[in-house]
Amino acid sequence: MRAVVAGRLRCASCGAVVPVSTALSWRCPNAVGGDRHHVLMIDSDDAGGEFVPDDSDNPFVAFRRMLAWDAFAASTGMSDDDRRSFIERTDDLVASVAGTGFRFTPVAREFRLSVELGFIAAGGVWVKDETRNVAGSHKARHLFTELLHLLLAESHGLAPWNSATRPELAIASCGNAAIAASTLAAAVRWPIRVFVPQGADGAVIDTLVTLGATIERCPRRADDPPGDPCVLRFRERVAAGAVPFGVQGTENAWCLDGGRVIGWEIVHQLGRAALTHLVIQVGGGAFAAGIGEALMLAGSTTSLVAVQTAGCAPLERAWRMAASTGGTAHAGPRWNECMWPWGSEPASLADGILDDETYDWVGVCDAMSATRGFPVVSPESDVVAAYAMAHRVTPIDVSPTGSAGLAGLITLRHTGVVGNDAQVGIVFSGIRRGVDLPVLR
Repeated sequence: MRAVVAGRLRCASCGAVVPVSTALSWRCPNAVGGDRHHVLMIDSDDAGGEFVPDDSDNPFVAFRRMLAWDAFAASTGMSDDDRRSFIERTDDLVASVAGTGFRFTPVAREFRLSVELGFIAAGGVWVKDETRNVAGSHKARHLFTELLHLLLAESHGLAPWNSATRPELAIASCGNAAIAASTLAAAVRWPIRVFVPQGADGAVIDTLVTLGATIERCPRRADDPPGDPCVLRFRERVAAGAVPFGVQGTENAWCLDGGRVIGWEIVHQLGRAALTHLVIQVGGGAFAAGIGEALMLAGSTTSLVAVQTAGCAPLERAWRMAASTGGTAHAGPRWNECMWPWGSEPASLADGILDDETYDWVGVCDAMSATRGFPVVSPESDVVAAYAMAHRVTPIDVSPTGSAGLAGLITLRHTGVVGNDAQVGIVFSGIRRGVDLPVLR
Protein backbone atom coordinates (compact mmCIF):
# COMPACT_ATOMS: atom_id res chain seq x y z
CA MET A 1 0.00 0.00 0.00
CA ARG A 2 1.42 3.41 -0.98
CA ALA A 3 2.02 5.94 1.77
CA VAL A 4 -0.17 9.01 1.24
CA VAL A 5 -1.09 12.02 3.35
CA ALA A 6 -4.04 14.35 3.02
CA GLY A 7 -2.82 17.70 1.77
CA ARG A 8 -5.98 19.74 1.19
CA LEU A 9 -9.67 19.67 0.31
CA ARG A 10 -10.51 20.63 -3.26
CA CYS A 11 -13.94 21.17 -4.82
CA ALA A 12 -14.54 18.77 -7.70
CA SER A 13 -16.89 21.26 -9.31
CA CYS A 14 -15.32 24.73 -9.07
CA GLY A 15 -11.77 23.92 -7.96
CA ALA A 16 -11.87 25.92 -4.72
CA VAL A 17 -9.16 24.80 -2.28
CA VAL A 18 -9.66 24.56 1.49
CA PRO A 19 -6.65 23.79 3.74
CA VAL A 20 -7.03 20.53 5.63
CA SER A 21 -6.34 22.51 8.80
CA THR A 22 -9.62 24.43 8.42
CA ALA A 23 -12.08 23.63 11.19
CA LEU A 24 -15.75 22.96 10.42
CA SER A 25 -15.01 22.80 6.67
CA TRP A 26 -18.18 20.95 5.75
CA ARG A 27 -18.85 22.38 2.31
CA CYS A 28 -17.16 24.17 -0.54
CA PRO A 29 -17.17 27.92 0.21
CA ASN A 30 -18.92 28.44 -3.13
CA ALA A 31 -21.83 26.13 -2.18
CA VAL A 32 -24.03 28.99 -1.07
CA GLY A 33 -27.78 29.02 -0.58
CA GLY A 34 -29.38 25.97 -2.16
CA ASP A 35 -26.48 25.28 -4.51
CA ARG A 36 -25.14 21.83 -3.68
CA HIS A 37 -23.43 21.17 -7.02
CA HIS A 38 -20.10 21.32 -5.20
CA VAL A 39 -18.22 18.74 -3.17
CA LEU A 40 -14.92 19.01 -1.31
CA MET A 41 -12.80 15.97 -2.06
CA ILE A 42 -9.57 15.02 -0.32
CA ASP A 43 -6.37 15.76 -2.25
CA SER A 44 -3.71 13.34 -1.06
CA ASP A 45 0.05 13.63 -1.58
CA ASP A 46 2.31 10.65 -2.16
CA ALA A 47 4.51 10.43 0.92
CA GLY A 48 6.89 7.98 -0.74
CA GLY A 49 7.55 4.35 0.12
CA GLU A 50 5.11 1.79 1.44
CA PHE A 51 2.55 2.47 4.13
CA VAL A 52 2.64 0.01 7.01
CA PRO A 53 -0.53 0.23 9.14
CA ASP A 54 -0.15 0.57 12.88
CA ASP A 55 -0.52 -2.59 14.91
CA SER A 56 -4.15 -2.22 15.93
CA ASP A 57 -7.42 -4.02 15.31
CA ASN A 58 -9.12 -0.62 15.11
CA PRO A 59 -8.95 0.50 11.46
CA PHE A 60 -9.07 4.19 12.38
CA VAL A 61 -5.94 3.69 14.45
CA ALA A 62 -4.28 1.34 11.97
CA PHE A 63 -4.75 3.69 8.99
CA ARG A 64 -4.84 6.99 10.86
CA ARG A 65 -1.75 8.49 9.22
CA MET A 66 -3.57 8.34 5.85
CA LEU A 67 -6.66 10.13 7.18
CA ALA A 68 -7.40 13.78 6.53
CA TRP A 69 -8.52 13.93 10.17
CA ASP A 70 -5.00 13.05 11.30
CA ALA A 71 -3.57 15.91 9.23
CA PHE A 72 -6.20 18.25 10.72
CA ALA A 73 -5.31 17.10 14.24
CA ALA A 74 -1.59 17.46 13.56
CA SER A 75 -2.17 21.05 12.42
CA THR A 76 -3.38 21.88 15.95
CA GLY A 77 -0.05 20.75 17.41
CA MET A 78 -1.18 17.36 18.72
CA SER A 79 1.53 14.71 18.85
CA ASP A 80 1.17 11.38 17.07
CA ASP A 81 0.60 9.60 20.39
CA ASP A 82 -2.05 12.12 21.40
CA ARG A 83 -3.84 11.70 18.07
CA ARG A 84 -3.93 7.95 18.53
CA SER A 85 -5.21 8.32 22.10
CA PHE A 86 -7.93 10.73 20.95
CA ILE A 87 -9.27 8.10 18.53
CA GLU A 88 -9.08 5.33 21.13
CA ARG A 89 -10.86 7.36 23.82
CA THR A 90 -13.65 8.29 21.41
CA ASP A 91 -13.90 4.67 20.27
CA ASP A 92 -14.33 3.58 23.90
CA LEU A 93 -17.31 5.93 24.20
CA VAL A 94 -18.83 4.46 21.03
CA ALA A 95 -18.36 0.94 22.38
CA SER A 96 -20.18 1.88 25.58
CA VAL A 97 -23.34 2.48 23.54
CA ALA A 98 -22.91 0.20 20.51
CA GLY A 99 -21.53 -2.81 22.38
CA THR A 100 -18.46 -2.76 20.14
CA GLY A 101 -15.98 -0.21 18.94
CA PHE A 102 -14.54 -0.04 15.44
CA ARG A 103 -12.72 -3.24 14.54
CA PHE A 104 -11.61 -4.87 11.29
CA THR A 105 -14.67 -6.73 9.99
CA PRO A 106 -14.24 -10.19 8.46
CA VAL A 107 -13.92 -10.89 4.74
CA ALA A 108 -13.79 -14.39 3.25
CA ARG A 109 -14.66 -16.42 0.17
CA GLU A 110 -18.22 -17.69 0.54
CA PHE A 111 -18.11 -21.22 -0.85
CA ARG A 112 -21.86 -21.83 -1.14
CA LEU A 113 -22.49 -18.44 -2.67
CA SER A 114 -19.69 -19.02 -5.19
CA VAL A 115 -21.18 -22.39 -6.17
CA GLU A 116 -24.70 -20.96 -6.35
CA LEU A 117 -23.51 -18.35 -8.85
CA GLY A 118 -21.58 -20.84 -10.97
CA PHE A 119 -18.01 -19.77 -10.28
CA ILE A 120 -15.18 -22.25 -10.71
CA ALA A 121 -12.62 -22.95 -7.99
CA ALA A 122 -10.23 -20.31 -9.32
CA GLY A 123 -12.92 -17.62 -8.95
CA GLY A 124 -15.72 -16.93 -6.55
CA VAL A 125 -17.35 -14.41 -4.25
CA TRP A 126 -15.68 -12.77 -1.27
CA VAL A 127 -18.06 -11.22 1.27
CA LYS A 128 -17.07 -8.54 3.74
CA ASP A 129 -19.49 -8.60 6.66
CA GLU A 130 -20.19 -5.03 7.77
CA THR A 131 -23.23 -6.14 9.76
CA ARG A 132 -20.66 -6.71 12.53
CA ASN A 133 -19.59 -3.08 12.45
CA VAL A 134 -20.76 -0.35 14.84
CA ALA A 135 -24.56 0.03 14.48
CA GLY A 136 -24.69 -2.87 12.01
CA SER A 137 -23.50 -1.18 8.82
CA HIS A 138 -20.64 0.69 7.15
CA LYS A 139 -22.33 4.05 7.78
CA ALA A 140 -20.67 4.63 11.14
CA ARG A 141 -17.27 4.63 9.41
CA HIS A 142 -18.22 7.77 7.49
CA LEU A 143 -19.63 9.43 10.57
CA PHE A 144 -16.73 8.65 12.88
CA THR A 145 -14.33 11.04 11.13
CA GLU A 146 -17.05 13.71 11.30
CA LEU A 147 -17.39 13.07 15.03
CA LEU A 148 -13.62 13.16 15.57
CA HIS A 149 -13.47 16.47 13.70
CA LEU A 150 -16.28 17.96 15.79
CA LEU A 151 -14.84 16.81 19.11
CA LEU A 152 -11.33 18.01 18.27
CA ALA A 153 -12.56 21.41 17.06
CA GLU A 154 -14.59 21.76 20.25
CA SER A 155 -11.77 20.73 22.58
CA HIS A 156 -9.27 23.11 20.92
CA GLY A 157 -11.57 26.15 20.88
CA LEU A 158 -11.96 26.04 17.10
CA ALA A 159 -15.77 25.81 17.20
CA PRO A 160 -18.25 28.54 18.21
CA TRP A 161 -19.63 26.34 21.00
CA ASN A 162 -18.46 24.29 23.96
CA SER A 163 -19.61 20.99 25.47
CA ALA A 164 -22.44 22.79 27.28
CA THR A 165 -23.74 24.78 24.27
CA ARG A 166 -23.53 22.26 21.47
CA PRO A 167 -25.80 22.84 18.49
CA GLU A 168 -28.06 20.02 17.34
CA LEU A 169 -26.68 17.48 14.88
CA ALA A 170 -28.85 16.75 11.84
CA ILE A 171 -29.08 13.89 9.35
CA ALA A 172 -31.41 12.85 6.54
CA SER A 173 -31.71 9.07 6.33
CA CYS A 174 -34.22 6.25 5.97
CA GLY A 175 -32.38 3.70 8.10
CA ASN A 176 -28.79 2.58 8.60
CA ALA A 177 -27.18 6.03 8.48
CA ALA A 178 -29.72 7.42 10.94
CA ILE A 179 -29.06 4.57 13.36
CA ALA A 180 -25.29 4.96 13.01
CA ALA A 181 -25.46 8.73 13.52
CA SER A 182 -27.75 8.41 16.53
CA THR A 183 -25.47 5.75 18.05
CA LEU A 184 -22.41 8.01 17.80
CA ALA A 185 -24.37 11.02 19.04
CA ALA A 186 -25.58 9.06 22.06
CA ALA A 187 -22.01 7.95 22.79
CA VAL A 188 -20.88 11.56 23.28
CA ARG A 189 -24.25 12.89 24.54
CA TRP A 190 -24.78 15.21 21.59
CA PRO A 191 -28.41 16.01 20.62
CA ILE A 192 -29.41 14.85 17.15
CA ARG A 193 -32.44 15.36 14.89
CA VAL A 194 -33.16 12.73 12.24
CA PHE A 195 -35.19 13.50 9.11
CA VAL A 196 -36.84 10.31 7.86
CA PRO A 197 -39.32 9.45 5.07
CA GLN A 198 -43.01 9.54 5.87
CA GLY A 199 -43.18 5.75 5.67
CA ALA A 200 -39.99 4.98 7.60
CA ASP A 201 -39.79 1.42 8.94
CA GLY A 202 -41.17 0.91 12.43
CA ALA A 203 -38.15 -1.10 13.60
CA VAL A 204 -35.83 1.74 12.57
CA ILE A 205 -37.97 4.33 14.37
CA ASP A 206 -38.01 2.22 17.53
CA THR A 207 -34.22 2.00 17.47
CA LEU A 208 -33.87 5.76 16.97
CA VAL A 209 -36.22 6.44 19.89
CA THR A 210 -34.16 4.12 22.09
CA LEU A 211 -31.02 6.06 21.13
CA GLY A 212 -32.63 9.36 22.11
CA ALA A 213 -32.88 10.93 18.65
CA THR A 214 -35.50 13.53 17.79
CA ILE A 215 -37.39 12.26 14.75
CA GLU A 216 -39.07 14.27 11.99
CA ARG A 217 -41.07 12.49 9.28
CA CYS A 218 -40.86 14.21 5.90
CA PRO A 219 -43.72 13.77 3.43
CA ARG A 220 -43.29 15.04 -0.12
CA ARG A 221 -44.93 18.47 -0.37
CA ALA A 222 -46.59 19.75 -3.51
CA ASP A 223 -44.52 22.96 -3.39
CA ASP A 224 -41.17 21.22 -2.81
CA PRO A 225 -38.48 21.48 -5.49
CA PRO A 226 -37.28 18.18 -7.04
CA GLY A 227 -35.33 15.93 -4.70
CA ASP A 228 -35.60 13.99 -1.46
CA PRO A 229 -37.90 15.79 1.02
CA CYS A 230 -35.80 14.48 3.93
CA VAL A 231 -32.73 16.19 2.47
CA LEU A 232 -34.71 19.39 1.88
CA ARG A 233 -35.89 19.52 5.50
CA PHE A 234 -32.39 18.61 6.72
CA ARG A 235 -30.88 21.51 4.75
CA GLU A 236 -33.41 23.89 6.22
CA ARG A 237 -32.39 22.80 9.71
CA VAL A 238 -28.68 23.18 8.93
CA ALA A 239 -29.36 26.67 7.56
CA ALA A 240 -30.94 27.44 10.93
CA GLY A 241 -27.80 26.41 12.82
CA ALA A 242 -27.68 22.60 13.08
CA VAL A 243 -24.46 20.75 12.25
CA PRO A 244 -24.65 18.45 9.20
CA PHE A 245 -23.91 14.95 10.46
CA GLY A 246 -24.71 12.71 7.53
CA VAL A 247 -23.19 10.65 4.78
CA GLN A 248 -23.42 12.95 1.77
CA GLY A 249 -20.11 14.55 0.85
CA THR A 250 -21.97 17.54 -0.57
CA GLU A 251 -23.22 18.30 2.95
CA ASN A 252 -20.20 17.29 5.03
CA ALA A 253 -16.95 16.48 3.23
CA TRP A 254 -15.47 14.76 6.28
CA CYS A 255 -17.74 11.75 5.73
CA LEU A 256 -15.58 10.91 2.69
CA ASP A 257 -12.50 10.61 4.91
CA GLY A 258 -13.87 7.80 7.06
CA GLY A 259 -15.40 6.07 4.05
CA ARG A 260 -11.94 5.30 2.72
CA VAL A 261 -11.04 3.12 5.69
CA ILE A 262 -13.11 0.14 4.55
CA GLY A 263 -11.31 0.11 1.19
CA TRP A 264 -7.87 0.17 2.81
CA GLU A 265 -9.06 -2.56 5.16
CA ILE A 266 -10.06 -4.80 2.24
CA VAL A 267 -6.73 -4.25 0.46
CA HIS A 268 -4.85 -4.92 3.70
CA GLN A 269 -6.80 -8.13 4.33
CA LEU A 270 -6.76 -9.56 0.80
CA GLY A 271 -3.98 -7.81 -1.09
CA ARG A 272 -3.89 -5.37 -4.02
CA ALA A 273 -4.66 -7.96 -6.71
CA ALA A 274 -6.86 -10.50 -4.89
CA LEU A 275 -10.10 -9.31 -6.46
CA THR A 276 -10.91 -8.63 -10.10
CA HIS A 277 -14.06 -6.67 -9.20
CA LEU A 278 -15.55 -5.03 -6.14
CA VAL A 279 -19.33 -4.61 -6.58
CA ILE A 280 -20.72 -1.90 -4.31
CA GLN A 281 -24.32 -0.75 -3.80
CA VAL A 282 -24.88 2.97 -4.39
CA GLY A 283 -27.47 5.33 -2.95
CA GLY A 284 -25.96 8.72 -2.17
CA GLY A 285 -22.60 7.41 -3.35
CA ALA A 286 -20.25 8.13 -0.43
CA PHE A 287 -19.74 4.40 0.24
CA ALA A 288 -18.52 3.65 -3.30
CA ALA A 289 -16.62 6.94 -3.54
CA GLY A 290 -14.66 6.19 -0.37
CA ILE A 291 -13.87 2.62 -1.32
CA GLY A 292 -12.94 3.67 -4.85
CA GLU A 293 -10.54 6.35 -3.66
CA ALA A 294 -8.96 3.87 -1.25
CA LEU A 295 -8.41 1.38 -4.07
CA MET A 296 -6.72 4.05 -6.18
CA LEU A 297 -4.49 5.31 -3.36
CA ALA A 298 -3.50 1.76 -2.42
CA GLY A 299 -2.48 0.89 -5.99
CA SER A 300 -5.08 -1.89 -6.22
CA THR A 301 -5.88 -3.53 -9.57
CA THR A 302 -9.50 -4.19 -8.58
CA SER A 303 -12.26 -2.68 -10.76
CA LEU A 304 -15.00 -0.79 -8.94
CA VAL A 305 -18.55 -1.64 -10.07
CA ALA A 306 -21.38 0.56 -8.77
CA VAL A 307 -24.86 -0.95 -8.40
CA GLN A 308 -28.22 0.78 -8.44
CA THR A 309 -31.72 -0.58 -8.90
CA ALA A 310 -33.93 -0.05 -11.93
CA GLY A 311 -36.29 1.84 -9.61
CA CYS A 312 -33.72 4.61 -9.03
CA ALA A 313 -30.54 4.81 -11.10
CA PRO A 314 -29.32 8.41 -11.44
CA LEU A 315 -25.65 7.35 -11.30
CA GLU A 316 -25.79 5.21 -14.45
CA ARG A 317 -27.54 8.09 -16.23
CA ALA A 318 -24.83 10.50 -15.06
CA TRP A 319 -22.12 8.09 -16.27
CA ARG A 320 -23.66 8.08 -19.74
CA MET A 321 -24.09 11.84 -19.76
CA ALA A 322 -20.51 12.39 -18.60
CA ALA A 323 -19.20 10.05 -21.30
CA SER A 324 -21.02 12.07 -23.94
CA THR A 325 -19.99 15.51 -22.66
CA GLY A 326 -16.25 15.19 -22.17
CA GLY A 327 -15.48 11.97 -20.29
CA THR A 328 -16.44 10.09 -17.17
CA ALA A 329 -13.46 11.31 -15.12
CA HIS A 330 -13.31 14.79 -13.55
CA ALA A 331 -16.90 15.54 -14.56
CA GLY A 332 -17.64 17.80 -11.58
CA PRO A 333 -17.60 21.02 -13.64
CA ARG A 334 -20.37 19.45 -15.77
CA TRP A 335 -22.63 18.73 -12.79
CA ASN A 336 -25.72 20.37 -14.26
CA GLU A 337 -25.36 18.36 -17.45
CA CYS A 338 -24.88 15.01 -15.74
CA MET A 339 -26.67 14.72 -12.38
CA TRP A 340 -30.22 15.69 -11.44
CA PRO A 341 -32.97 14.10 -9.31
CA TRP A 342 -34.55 10.87 -10.50
CA GLY A 343 -37.71 11.74 -12.39
CA SER A 344 -40.17 9.25 -10.91
CA GLU A 345 -40.94 8.09 -7.37
CA PRO A 346 -38.01 5.81 -6.39
CA ALA A 347 -39.06 2.24 -5.59
CA SER A 348 -37.25 -0.97 -4.60
CA LEU A 349 -37.04 -3.57 -1.86
CA ALA A 350 -33.54 -2.12 -1.32
CA ASP A 351 -35.05 1.12 -0.07
CA GLY A 352 -31.83 2.32 1.56
CA ILE A 353 -30.28 3.15 -1.83
CA LEU A 354 -33.23 5.06 -3.26
CA ASP A 355 -31.57 8.48 -3.05
CA ASP A 356 -33.13 10.78 -5.63
CA GLU A 357 -29.63 11.97 -6.47
CA THR A 358 -26.25 10.27 -6.24
CA TYR A 359 -24.76 13.16 -4.30
CA ASP A 360 -21.19 11.83 -4.46
CA TRP A 361 -21.40 10.78 -8.10
CA VAL A 362 -18.20 12.62 -9.09
CA GLY A 363 -16.06 10.54 -6.75
CA VAL A 364 -17.72 7.31 -7.87
CA CYS A 365 -17.28 8.13 -11.55
CA ASP A 366 -13.65 9.12 -10.98
CA ALA A 367 -12.97 5.82 -9.22
CA MET A 368 -14.74 3.72 -11.84
CA SER A 369 -12.82 5.55 -14.57
CA ALA A 370 -9.46 5.04 -12.85
CA THR A 371 -10.04 1.35 -12.03
CA ARG A 372 -11.63 0.33 -15.37
CA GLY A 373 -14.93 -0.09 -13.59
CA PHE A 374 -18.49 0.70 -14.60
CA PRO A 375 -22.05 1.04 -13.27
CA VAL A 376 -24.70 -1.67 -13.39
CA VAL A 377 -28.46 -1.34 -12.98
CA SER A 378 -30.17 -4.38 -11.48
CA PRO A 379 -33.80 -5.25 -12.23
CA GLU A 380 -35.98 -5.59 -9.17
CA SER A 381 -36.15 -9.36 -9.71
CA ASP A 382 -32.39 -9.56 -9.06
CA VAL A 383 -32.71 -7.36 -5.95
CA VAL A 384 -35.30 -9.75 -4.51
CA ALA A 385 -33.35 -12.84 -5.59
CA ALA A 386 -30.17 -11.51 -3.98
CA TYR A 387 -31.89 -10.89 -0.66
CA ALA A 388 -33.35 -14.39 -0.65
CA MET A 389 -30.05 -15.97 -1.74
CA ALA A 390 -28.05 -14.15 0.92
CA HIS A 391 -30.26 -15.65 3.62
CA ARG A 392 -30.47 -19.08 2.00
CA VAL A 393 -26.75 -19.71 1.58
CA THR A 394 -24.96 -17.47 4.11
CA PRO A 395 -25.37 -17.04 7.89
CA ILE A 396 -25.41 -13.23 7.62
CA ASP A 397 -28.70 -11.57 8.60
CA VAL A 398 -28.35 -8.80 6.05
CA SER A 399 -30.98 -6.28 4.95
CA PRO A 400 -32.28 -5.93 1.36
CA THR A 401 -30.21 -2.77 0.94
CA GLY A 402 -27.16 -4.49 2.36
CA SER A 403 -27.41 -7.36 -0.12
CA ALA A 404 -27.83 -5.06 -3.15
CA GLY A 405 -24.18 -5.58 -4.11
CA LEU A 406 -25.04 -9.24 -4.59
CA ALA A 407 -27.95 -8.15 -6.81
CA GLY A 408 -25.46 -6.34 -9.00
CA LEU A 409 -23.31 -9.45 -9.21
CA ILE A 410 -26.32 -11.57 -10.16
CA THR A 411 -27.07 -9.10 -12.95
CA LEU A 412 -23.46 -9.24 -14.13
CA ARG A 413 -23.57 -13.04 -14.19
CA HIS A 414 -26.87 -13.06 -16.11
CA THR A 415 -25.43 -10.71 -18.73
CA GLY A 416 -22.10 -12.53 -18.98
CA VAL A 417 -20.04 -9.48 -18.00
CA VAL A 418 -18.28 -11.38 -15.19
CA GLY A 419 -16.80 -14.75 -16.10
CA ASN A 420 -16.69 -18.01 -14.16
CA ASP A 421 -13.12 -17.41 -13.00
CA ALA A 422 -13.63 -13.84 -11.76
CA GLN A 423 -12.78 -13.05 -8.15
CA VAL A 424 -15.49 -10.69 -6.98
CA GLY A 425 -15.88 -8.86 -3.69
CA ILE A 426 -19.17 -7.63 -2.26
CA VAL A 427 -20.06 -5.99 1.05
CA PHE A 428 -23.04 -7.06 3.14
CA SER A 429 -23.88 -3.95 5.14
CA GLY A 430 -26.96 -3.34 7.22
CA ILE A 431 -28.67 -5.77 9.57
CA ARG A 432 -32.19 -6.90 8.66
CA ARG A 433 -34.67 -4.98 10.79
CA GLY A 434 -38.25 -6.15 10.48
CA VAL A 435 -38.11 -7.04 6.75
CA ASP A 436 -39.74 -10.35 5.87
CA LEU A 437 -37.81 -12.71 3.64
CA PRO A 438 -39.39 -12.95 0.17
CA VAL A 439 -41.00 -16.16 -1.00
CA LEU A 440 -39.73 -17.00 -4.48
CA ARG A 441 -41.73 -19.24 -6.77
